[in-house]
Amino acid sequence: MIDALLDLQSEMATWRRDIHAHPETAFEERRTAGLVADKLADFGFAVERGLAGTGVVGTLEGRPGPEAIALRADMDALPIEEAGGLPYRSRVPGRMHACGHDGHVAMLLGAARHLARTRSFAGTLHVIFQPAEENEGGGRLMVEEGLFTRFPVKAVFGLHNWPGLEAGAFAFHRGTVMAAFDTFEVMIRGRGGHGAMPHLAADPVVAAAQMVLGFQTIVSRSISPLDAAVVSVTQVTGGDTWNVIPGVVSLRGTTRSLRPEVRESLAAGLRRVAEGIAAAAGVWAEVHVQSRYPATVNTEAETDLAAQAAIDVVGPAGVRRDLPPSMAAEDFAYMLEQRPGCYAWIGNGPAESQAGLHGPRYDFSDAILSTGAAYWVRLVERALPLG
Repeated sequence: MIDALLDLQSEMATWRRDIHAHPETAFEERRTAGLVADKLADFGFAVERGLAGTGVVGTLEGRPGPEAIALRADMDALPIEEAGGLPYRSRVPGRMHACGHDGHVAMLLGAARHLARTRSFAGTLHVIFQPAEENEGGGRLMVEEGLFTRFPVKAVFGLHNWPGLEAGAFAFHRGTVMAAFDTFEVMIRGRGGHGAMPHLAADPVVAAAQMVLGFQTIVSRSISPLDAAVVSVTQVTGGDTWNVIPGVVSLRGTTRSLRPEVRESLAAGLRRVAEGIAAAAGVWAEVHVQSRYPATVNTEAETDLAAQAAIDVVGPAGVRRDLPPSMAAEDFAYMLEQRPGCYAWIGNGPAESQAGLHGPRYDFSDAILSTGAAYWVRLVERALPLG
């Protein structure tokens, strides 16, 4: 099966490197969307643009059949300055494809081109090129704007590269594969004063320091050791000079969880700890928690179907079913809340600390383009079989 896609390898690499050199962040993917739409139209797909602003959906009819499925790739880049000297490195300051969405687009385009040539399936195929996966919920917006009403399907499938997993291998999870993701902000209001006279102030800095440590006890003392949960404070802001105790300090961060009950406990714990420490320190705390992405949960039958398609491509030794879920998050979760489906990982090979996902030296491996495209093709052929 991979051999059938090898003739597209060079072309897919050209597409990917062009997209890599011209990264666009959330809801700004106009150039990328234009490239995708033009390619799909050239292949013979019916093309719809504008869902969630810059989203693109291509539709291809195979042989006669009653069913439809969807395959999804994300298009957006990240606000990261690219390091290293790749010949196709980002030409846009402060923007780079540090998560491999350039490769995801290229693989799905390659599969689309092959399937348009062969029509080796019975039914309807929709290919979804989604904007704004990184933080901004483009998948949610596509669903809210009627994705599955306009393009009804029996199942939807996603694929993401995974550094650290052997290049070209696949990993599948029945049930939860990625965590729920929420953000929080704590505004700590005290009474500013002279750094030499702290007894005349109500110091929000000390309270903030205690909260950063106290938040870790939510996981270690309020969540079962058998449940996965993460609380990370990622921003601490306050003060303007050395000798002034500020009146306000803010903390921002994220929580991650795999189960809804744990997600609720984390939010409640943030409020409890922040308000308790604030009261003890004689300051005031306002806690705001914003729900972002739900957990990404695969359905059993679709996961088994997808895993078998991968086995057809790389053999049983190249398919892993034993990896733990990731505490990273993914807005493909919104699509899986609406339809059965599976979100899989494809190995991108070894990753150094600066070359993993969201690292400034990250680069998608062109060597796996044909493998990923072949997986998409075989998955369509299994989900929408001829005869």
